Amino acid sequence: MSVLSNLFAELIAILTAILGAVPFIVGYVLLILSCLVVWKFIRKLMTPKKDYGSLKTVTFGDESAVSSNFAASVVSIVLIFILWGTFTGTKLLPSFLHMPGAYEGQFDFTYTAEAADGTVDDATVTVLVHGVGEQPVVPTIEPGDGFAKNDVIVIQAYRSKLLPWDANDAIMRKDGAKIIAINGQAIADGQDMNIAQTRLALTNKGTLNIEPNQGVQMEPIWLPSPEDVWASLVDISTDGFKNFTLAEHLGFSLFRVVIGFLLGAVVGIPLGYAMGLSDWFRGWFDPIVEFMRPVPPLALIPLVIIWAGIGEQGKIILLFLAALWIMAIAARSGVSGVKISKVHAAYSLGASKWQIMRYVIIPNSLPEIFTGARVAMGVCWGTVVAAELVAAEKGAGMMIMVASKFQQTQIVILGIILIGIIGFGIDMLMRWAERVLVPWKGRG
Repeated sequence: MSVLSNLFAELIAILTAILGAVPFIVGYVLLILSCLVVWKFIRKLMTPKKDYGSLKTVTFGDESAVSSNFAASVVSIVLIFILWGTFTGTKLLPSFLHMPGAYEGQFDFTYTAEAADGTVDDATVTVLVHGVGEQPVVPTIEPGDGFAKNDVIVIQAYRSKLLPWDANDAIMRKDGAKIIAINGQAIADGQDMNIAQTRLALTNKGTLNIEPNQGVQMEPIWLPSPEDVWASLVDISTDGFKNFTLAEHLGFSLFRVVIGFLLGAVVGIPLGYAMGLSDWFRGWFDPIVEFMRPVPPLALIPLVIIWAGIGEQGKIILLFLAALWIMAIAARSGVSGVKISKVHAAYSLGASKWQIMRYVIIPNSLPEIFTGARVAMGVCWGTVVAAELVAAEKGAGMMIMVASKFQQTQIVILGIILIGIIGFGIDMLMRWAERVLVPWKGRG
């Protein structure tokens, strides 16, 4: 029952987190829809005519199929940047676009302490809330004349702190003293009140917990601002990171991916052709390929480390295995998808088996192989980053892993952005190569 109760508690926590994110998701969807409405209105003003082209419906499978709208892509990227800046208070956006930030400032409040004999006295507490990374000057205060002495407390924004108000008092909590009011308003243990965007809670042990308002903006340790990420990029590009330059980190990751992918393609494509052309090869290798296909490459990391260690050989082997099965299945699918009518037409024209392979099988299977290559490159890129998280001296994953240990979130975000940009660039390069080398794709 304890296991089930723990699972149920975890499920409730996950559902609560999801429900908490629903307003943000709904807001983002509404932003997308509003941008779509505005764009359609602008486009209608730009092209008011109603001709056949403007009224044509989408037909999947031919040249009129849906393609990416460049304007929507630009708006999406700009909107994500604006949301990022809005929730981090970036200086790159005007202040009216910023979400409410954490409270920063100084204020005072007065608490009333009561001694065991019923004597009461007032003391003033000066609270200074400073920004993240600032070195504040602690205010100087006079202690006062009564048994309750004035206090000062310094708190960093996004943090809370307990105030041991009796630490400098003549009569302390162990002597029976307790707080009975704040700013003239009665308060008891376990109760709280708000003063100057700050929550004051009197704990069950009689101390004061001071929690300034955290606002809606994200704390830099959770999500740094765009300029902080850019500053990290400039700094790492100039001085490097852990004895290697940024280009070396990214270059080593890319080198591992390219070598592992090429090895997987060199072995996987012939294997796929053999499985698509021979029932013997299909029967021999199909159980192996179908068994390994659903196994995630990351699950192989411990075994590869045992076999080949944590050096470059292990990472190359892991990437080879990540690409091998994808390329084999893509080649097999490409061969199996060749229309038999084309083969019969070639035979009727007197083509030999080699000519059938050269002029029919290979050209018609290349589109599937390129699709598999794009998938395999994406899987390899994600796998190498994960492998570098486990054991590496250089690489994009190693940067993220080391930065996370020292809570350098800006470097973590920078690494994620660079990984995404490089992955997108690889996919665009594969698309370009596909258009150049396989121009007949989608034309029957």
